Parts: sequence; C-alpha cells; structure tokens
Amino acid sequence: MARKKQKFLRQSAKAYKRLGLKWRRPQGSQSKVREGRKGKGKLPSPGYRKPKVLRYLHPSGFKEVLIYNVKNLEKIDPKKEVVKIAHSVGKKKREEISKKAEELKIKVLNP
Repeated sequence: MARKKQKFLRQSAKAYKRLGLKWRRPQGSQSKVREGRKGKGKLPSPGYRKPKVLRYLHPSGFKEVLIYNVKNLEKIDPKKEVVKIAHSVGKKKREEISKKAEELKIKVLNP
C-alpha cells in the first residue's frame, strides 16, 4: 500500500543551488509551474496524500505514542503501537520506563 513519496521542488531549484530543495509556492503571474503546465514541475495537492490507513505511522509500521511516565505504558498495545519517551523525562525515570517496557515487550524508539 505504501507509495513512493513525490518530491516537490521549488521553481528554478535545479537552476540555482542557493534556492535549496524546500518547497515554496510559485507566486508569479506568468509562472508556468503555478499554472500547472506539463513538464514544469508538480504542485502539491490532496491527491498525493497517503491512504488513511498509513497516515501518522512510524516507518516500522507501528503507531507512535508519546509517554511521560511508567503509568502510560499500561495503555499501550505492543502489537500495534511503539513508544517514544518525551524529551522532558529525566535519566532516572527514562531507565524505569525502559525496564518496564522490556517486561511488557513494548518497543521503545528512543531508549
């Protein structure tokens, strides 16, 4: 079901290195890209979205869940979800969470 992600380039990005590869919407009144002419580059549109089933998933195929303490681990389904420990959690609590996750066989993305 996963499709290759379309690469949308800024107008004239290939001609000028300083423009970079970030997307910027073309604004010019005579812009061929803005008009959507063939061969001039693609405009992002809703048709390029992923299927609903695949949205917001980690590349591993699991749903990411942000947790702050050991109590949050009890609500996790290890078959469908993986855990990401919040950046504000300290070293001591992070170790507790990692041990508890290992017992429950829950994958932690940033142990």
